[in-house]
Amino acid sequence: MSTAGQTSTSRPGGQDSGTMNRDAGAQGVPRSGAPARPGAAAPAASAARARRVKLTVSRVDPWSAMKMSFLISVALGIAGVVMVAVLWMILSGMGVFSEVNRLVGTIFNDTQNPFDIMDFLGFGRVLSLSIVVGVIDVILLTALSTLGAFLYNICSALVGGLQLTLTDD
Repeated sequence: MSTAGQTSTSRPGGQDSGTMNRDAGAQGVPRSGAPARPGAAAPAASAARARRVKLTVSRVDPWSAMKMSFLISVALGIAGVVMVAVLWMILSGMGVFSEVNRLVGTIFNDTQNPFDIMDFLGFGRVLSLSIVVGVIDVILLTALSTLGAFLYNICSALVGGLQLTLTDD
């Protein structure tokens, strides 16, 4: 059995003599479960240090970026509509709209055409506008993040991508 330049021989029991146990791969314990030699140094000193791995993000899949951005922007759109509804209810409960009506009524003092702010800022109208803004937000964020993934792939091909250093605590 050969994989990428590594060769190993198979034992009759199905175990490879050249492979190590996955849990103890760094310690060098064979798959047979035989303990390490008593005189061998314990790997506790190397296990206490954190591992550092340097990785490069060389490509972002535009399809997965589009799916993720769509789901996130839908969640943000729903949260925005709920936030607007709650804010409108709080302002209405505090009497802000009636106070604005009273203030505008004293300024203009027009008895034939009284001003009512609820003609402009009624709950249905405000909620409808926030839904429209949420839908536009979903479309724009999805398109922009997909375009961003394409642009990242082009730039990554030129300069090599984003390098990350990950540590194991």
